[in-house]
Amino acid sequence: MIREFAPTADSRFTIMSLRPILLVVASLAAATALPAAKPAGRFVPIFDGVSLKGWDGNPKLWAVEDGVIVGRTSAEDPIPANSFLIWREGEVDNFELKFEYMIDGGNSGVQYRGFEKPKEWGPHILGGLQADFEAGERHSGGLYGERSRKILARRGEKVVVGADGKPQVVGSVGDPVELQSKIDLEGWNSFHIVARANRYIHKINGHVMVDVTDNDPNAPTSGLVGLQIHRGPPMTIKFRNIQLKRLPMVAGTKKVVFVGGVKSHGYGSHEHTAGIKLLMDALSRNFPQIHATAYFDGHPSDPTALDNADAVVLYSNGGLRHPWLGALRSVDQLAQRNGGVGAIHFAVELPQGEPGQKFLDWTGGYFERWWSVNPHWTIKSPKLAAGHPITNGVSPFEINDEWYFHIRFRAGMHGVTPILQAVPPKESMSRPDGPASGNPYARAAVHRGDLQTLMWASERPGGGRGFGFTGGHVHWNWAHPDYRKLVLNAIVWIAGAEVPENGIESGPYKMADLLANQDYEPWGRYDQAEVERMVGAWAKQATTTWDHRGGPAE
Repeated sequence: MIREFAPTADSRFTIMSLRPILLVVASLAAATALPAAKPAGRFVPIFDGVSLKGWDGNPKLWAVEDGVIVGRTSAEDPIPANSFLIWREGEVDNFELKFEYMIDGGNSGVQYRGFEKPKEWGPHILGGLQADFEAGERHSGGLYGERSRKILARRGEKVVVGADGKPQVVGSVGDPVELQSKIDLEGWNSFHIVARANRYIHKINGHVMVDVTDNDPNAPTSGLVGLQIHRGPPMTIKFRNIQLKRLPMVAGTKKVVFVGGVKSHGYGSHEHTAGIKLLMDALSRNFPQIHATAYFDGHPSDPTALDNADAVVLYSNGGLRHPWLGALRSVDQLAQRNGGVGAIHFAVELPQGEPGQKFLDWTGGYFERWWSVNPHWTIKSPKLAAGHPITNGVSPFEINDEWYFHIRFRAGMHGVTPILQAVPPKESMSRPDGPASGNPYARAAVHRGDLQTLMWASERPGGGRGFGFTGGHVHWNWAHPDYRKLVLNAIVWIAGAEVPENGIESGPYKMADLLANQDYEPWGRYDQAEVERMVGAWAKQATTTWDHRGGPAE
């Protein structure tokens, strides 16, 4: 059965539905899990004070005037529905948001953990949680479920939302009339939103307005931020000093940030977006201890992107187009907080010097031009690291890919464990020497028949883990259950969670799943019939394996 899955508010795609195994996975002990990476713990401006850079809304409604975001409606040109100025640089999960507002007429609010309505509803329409405020005296400070559950808490209330989505008042945080008196109806007010896991607190001018615990299993855990302008009578709303701080995830949950590269190699190759979405789907369905989010088209412009991450995984362009060449400091800050760093395929290639040295520090190895090589070949009789969590449940497999090898590693392989190794065939050195095609050092290693490391794991002195995986060129290979499991296990491991004994079971993924979210239209480079046969066989292999182990089977 095919269903629709949405790991991010603006990214919808189709993936195979699986029967639940979440309770089994969730019950696994985490005795060997690492402590969460320390969060950055800082407020960062997400409005630059001079432009709407990073924000997306109807230009007829929104502008920047004198360092302030201004939204206006008029009697002459009323809007048909509530409209939002949406922050496009990232999504929020556990966070604090501070801003100041001034309102003249009407009702407004700030949407958080929001979801975007389908385009047929119109542009810039959000649903989700809303910190409410208005020019009147009824709603300011409350929590409203825009296009979902409606009023969840009124000013002054302490509320528990049940599993049925219905709110129940369980106490008070203050007299609503007295709290209203703390709000300036004609001037600026400061609003402070705190959202961590299923608890939401709203404060205006330092006074708690609502305190909500949300036990609805369908409540959003992450999503968009948006500034609302309301349909109805003419109004003017102003915002300034908008600042965001990421908060730690709750105990037992690890956050992984994926960073995808821009379009590069054409259909079926280096499909960063499609590959990341498939890996996120596999984690979401089968390992709920991981909260995954993604940024595409290069290193995030969101200045808080890594602030509460336990790990970052890069699947992107490399070399001189590597997204981290201009972001070494932000990734290094995560590593210094003992966060994990992983890289897939081209992302393991960086220039020599500081970038290469940083990768040695973070992951233990990198692709160095005129030393490492990038031929296409089929690994046969691979060697897997016995006893390492990344190889849990992984069976040896033979598969063709652009397997980079002759990687530059830390001196003496200090702290580095080879995870996947194989001996390249002589044909892998059939191309002439070049920056990545061949060199005397790699040729000598192949001539000797040396085992080459195609995936590795590392542990940093003082804490923190990393991995590099040189496969990932051929998109269809993600359908292979052991190939996919190896990478999923590695992601979980660098995030500091415990890898299950049988690894991260997922799939099966079929051809329709592999075709979703690709950057390019099909073209003649691939024998599509052969690809379909191969993917179908792997899907059947995954189904058979799961059925044998007592998991889902079709």
